[in-house]
Amino acid sequence: MDALGSVLNGPRAMDAFLLRVVMTPPWSIRVEDQAPLTVVVAVSGTATIAFDDGEQATVDPGDVAIIRGPDPYTYGDGTSPVTAIIDEGQHCVSVDGAELIDAMRLGIRSWGNSADGESVSLVGTYGVAGEVSTRLLNALPRLIILRDNSSPLIDLLATEILRDAPGQDVMLDRLLDLVLIDSLRSWFATTESSGSNWIAAESDPVVGRALTLIHNNPQHPWTVAGLATQCAVSRAVLAKRFTELVGESPMAYLTEWRLSMAADLIAGGDRTLDAVAAQVGYGGAYALSAAFKRVRGISPRDYRRSLAG
Repeated sequence: MDALGSVLNGPRAMDAFLLRVVMTPPWSIRVEDQAPLTVVVAVSGTATIAFDDGEQATVDPGDVAIIRGPDPYTYGDGTSPVTAIIDEGQHCVSVDGAELIDAMRLGIRSWGNSADGESVSLVGTYGVAGEVSTRLLNALPRLIILRDNSSPLIDLLATEILRDAPGQDVMLDRLLDLVLIDSLRSWFATTESSGSNWIAAESDPVVGRALTLIHNNPQHPWTVAGLATQCAVSRAVLAKRFTELVGESPMAYLTEWRLSMAADLIAGGDRTLDAVAAQVGYGGAYALSAAFKRVRGISPRDYRRSLAG
């Protein structure tokens, strides 16, 4: 798996919040859910996404917006005052605190102020980001707009979001993942994404090879010398080139990658710490715990308990 594929392998929607939003002016939704990542697909009408510091963009039919949290923003017709507030847990109230979820329900996964509103959007929100996605989230700007996305996945999501069939939640989770991955893959192919060091490094014949080795075999007892041998260069050349292109040393990158994988496996909750340690390249639970706490400031067990709470 290449470097980009390894990072895009992170998104795993689990009971994601998915909704078809149907609105007619005046409307403006204040979003304060602190979600790590939200995908908005504009089906019809024009809407505006605006952050408190003045950054904003419009989305037209066919556009896909990817919003990286946790900054609050408004989503609306671009001119109206806020009419609804979304806070953590996708709890929705009016500006004076009245509950709106039931009052504005329009049917299966549909919500809005008018059943035949001119503005229709599909909204998918990741409530919790897997730790493997941390590097992905850090590589993204706060707002990405992909214009006129013609992916057939969009049409499929628009159809499936209105269905009520066995296994539908799982179906929608996987579709949301695919729409996100497809959109990000398109974005990473643009010059706008060139600031992402590890993406640029992937095209380097030496550093790209080292990244692939690390991503595909994190459990291997890698050293700089061992990576250099596999990349057919000297230890000094690999260390210098890797640090220049990626922004950190090979061993620092390896440690962060291993611990990110470990956090994702711990979050799954079905593996012992010894099993997680073996899978990501540590000699046992004690070694993993020491590295995890040193780098992340919390023990693996406390991290698992924090997710359960």
